[in-house]
Amino acid sequence: MSGRPLRVLIADDQRLMRAGLAMIIDSEDGLEVVGEADDGAEAVRAARRTRPDVVLMDVRMPGTDGITATGRLVAEDDPAKVVILTTFDADELVYEALRAGASGFLLKDAPAPELVNAVRVVAQGQAMLSPVITRRLLDDFARRGVAQAQQAPPPGLLTSREHEVLLLVAEGLSNGEIAERLVVGETTVKTHVGRVLAKLGLRDRVQAVVLAYETGLVTPRR
Repeated sequence: MSGRPLRVLIADDQRLMRAGLAMIIDSEDGLEVVGEADDGAEAVRAARRTRPDVVLMDVRMPGTDGITATGRLVAEDDPAKVVILTTFDADELVYEALRAGASGFLLKDAPAPELVNAVRVVAQGQAMLSPVITRRLLDDFARRGVAQAQQAPPPGLLTSREHEVLLLVAEGLSNGEIAERLVVGETTVKTHVGRVLAKLGLRDRVQAVVLAYETGLVTPRR
């Protein structure tokens, strides 16, 4: 980012919500709001104009919703990262949003530090899933069964340690938490995660979570 502030676009159909989010973002050093939008179509147009690093995207908006807009944004050249925001802790759109390419998913009532941290984390190319959302996603898989929508990677593609790391990523653990679990350095974990993503042709950790459960590499606890 060359030391410049992280550029954030806010898309929400409620003006007061946009104002509240903007106040939180603009109050933080190294972050700035570069635009706002009240629906998904405008969010895509605004992103093309302002070139944000991160888009905070309401999942439910009239007209073009957040999931459709996310899919369009991630298909752009040099796309912005998208953090989906929702008021629903049991939102059935969680899975669709992640598959559309969102890099994070947070509740709108998440504490300000959690929101700010999500912006910084996804801007660095990582994924951000709140514990509530991760649990909801896994519960959804457990309820309806593994979709088997993707093919599992060929046997032997991942080393045993890489497979172990993938399982822990699928549980929603951060690099630091995985390092503690495996008693290795965080840099080592980052290297393993990078190799897993490269070998599986995945963009980020969110895609790794989806693939692990869709292919049955990991079975949700019932």
